Amino acid sequence: MQKIKVIASAIIGGMLIGTGAITFLSAENRVIGALFFVIGLFTICTQGYFLFTGRICYVWGNSGCYLVDTLLIWAGNFIGCFIAARLMLLTRFGAAIAERAAALAEVKLGDNLLSIFILAVFCNMCIYISVEGFRNNPHEIGKYLALILGVMVFILCGFEHCVANMFYISAADMWSGQALVFILINTLGNTVGGWLLPMAKKVMD
Repeated sequence: MQKIKVIASAIIGGMLIGTGAITFLSAENRVIGALFFVIGLFTICTQGYFLFTGRICYVWGNSGCYLVDTLLIWAGNFIGCFIAARLMLLTRFGAAIAERAAALAEVKLGDNLLSIFILAVFCNMCIYISVEGFRNNPHEIGKYLALILGVMVFILCGFEHCVANMFYISAADMWSGQALVFILINTLGNTVGGWLLPMAKKVMD
């Protein structure tokens, strides 16, 4: 039952990131789109849903069950993004979303694996800043600024977020062996990026 709850929460988390991605694709201005993409992580953090890229930052120091749950969350996020994308394609906005997602996915899938990995590392450094800031910043305004700034930076810089990319590829209907390799390398880079700052903090303490 507990694992089902984890997967269900992760599916909702994936749908929320998908909602942020829809906002980004719908906005004419990239800065505005990046700002309102934050709705996904904001809701996940405030309502307690699960997101792989935030969860992976805290694997060290937790039990093996935490790691297993984190892998389940990755799968649940994937399902949630796919559901959100496919539902969106059934609406009157579907064609426009698919077109913009395809243009974005084409650039991403055309990149080389080293570039994807590096961009993914930087992405999850931003996510760690957001999540850790929300969890531990003593000031209420600081908590929400951490969420906003971390997400906006990774979006505007073009860093690679594996869950958001699950949505873009699903909305573009561009899944293939190449796309799966892209997501796996993206996930690996996000994992490394999520570990860098907490590990550096431990070394410096």
